[in-house]
Amino acid sequence: MSQTVTVVGAGLAGCEAAWQLAQRGIDVRLCEMKPDKRTPAHHADAFAELVCSNSLRSDELANAAGLLKEELRRLDSLILSCADAHRVEAGGALAVDREAFAQAVTAQIERHPRIQIVRGEVTALPAGPAIVATGPLTSDALFEAIHRRVGGELLHFFDAAAPIVTAESIDMAHAYVASRYGKGSADYINCPLDREGYEAFRQALTTAEQAPVHGFEDAKVFEGCMPIEVNARRGADTLRYGILKPIGLPDPKTGKDPYAVLQLRRDNAQGTLYNLVGCQTHLKWGEQKRVFSMIPALRQAEFVRYGVMHRNTFLDAPRLLDATYALRDEPRLRFAGQMTGVEGYVESTASGWVAGVATACAVQGRTMPPLDRQTAIGALACYISDHTVTKFQPMNINFGIIDPLGYRIKGKREKNLAISERALAQIDRLKGEL
Repeated sequence: MSQTVTVVGAGLAGCEAAWQLAQRGIDVRLCEMKPDKRTPAHHADAFAELVCSNSLRSDELANAAGLLKEELRRLDSLILSCADAHRVEAGGALAVDREAFAQAVTAQIERHPRIQIVRGEVTALPAGPAIVATGPLTSDALFEAIHRRVGGELLHFFDAAAPIVTAESIDMAHAYVASRYGKGSADYINCPLDREGYEAFRQALTTAEQAPVHGFEDAKVFEGCMPIEVNARRGADTLRYGILKPIGLPDPKTGKDPYAVLQLRRDNAQGTLYNLVGCQTHLKWGEQKRVFSMIPALRQAEFVRYGVMHRNTFLDAPRLLDATYALRDEPRLRFAGQMTGVEGYVESTASGWVAGVATACAVQGRTMPPLDRQTAIGALACYISDHTVTKFQPMNINFGIIDPLGYRIKGKREKNLAISERALAQIDRLKGEL
């Protein structure tokens, strides 16, 4: 092909995108600022550096992360191929030898005859077809260029997020649906607490262990965002007059307002996910599970995303991107990786795969066959481009964003396996077209 595609960033998403382009006969210009310049999170010169855990999470098909990996394997993902080749024992998870994995990805990229590697910082959005995959710690100059292009209201720099649970894991025997004072439609699930339960919950919040503030995060974010645990320490009834206010929400079992109420709000159009309203938090993830599970309706809750508070550059993707990760008003430019609002190593890889394949199709003058919500890869792409999501937050893959089967299967594991089987059948049918 005569047209060269520029890929900015040689992390997981950028390397996957470059590889998919090159494998389809497209010349690629892969730009990486290391070793000339680094973010505070990076330490090595190799591509696809894993800056946190060396685990790519569960490898089982009853787990959504396992399904996503298997889809990528069947679609000839470079990242999954290298991860499988350098895995270390980790039970049911796919964990890798961090250095060997990164070196393997780097070697594959460097050897590919259609990939030209350009070292040095990129400070402006490239001309021509391009994919920007520079991650949540995008350098200041490029951040400003993106900021100017998409507008300040569509690019988030600091963020606070509350935990999200699956609807099916909420114990409705200890919850009820109602709107405050009966106004409007009953869009909230209300989780009541009696006095004893409230006091125990508040005490646990005030003493739970907080996550450490890493060097690349800015502690000033906490001045503008109020974690629920900080709110709880301000007084015995602070939560009851704020986040957990029960007034106007009578429990149908008693006809009276409970002592306190935690509200859950639908987080997606399908109503399969609910977020804990007002519960942005900086507690460690294990502590979040322990403390929020003290609420009777959430004792068996499945958390698909824990609360986070940190620097996190990401696009308001539902307003900006389509399901191929392209800018709606300038489709020659795509984004990939955590900047798009996908969260996690494998999710970033999946976004890079889609962006790379879609760009290759566009350069070759054809349309990419769509992957829908019945697949994990497609569900992620649909989530980040779903205009019904009003307050967009980054998310890991989970079965809550994948289309349900449409019929009942007894047992959660069996149901998830059936969803995975359906997804992989679709991947196998479309593989030749992709």
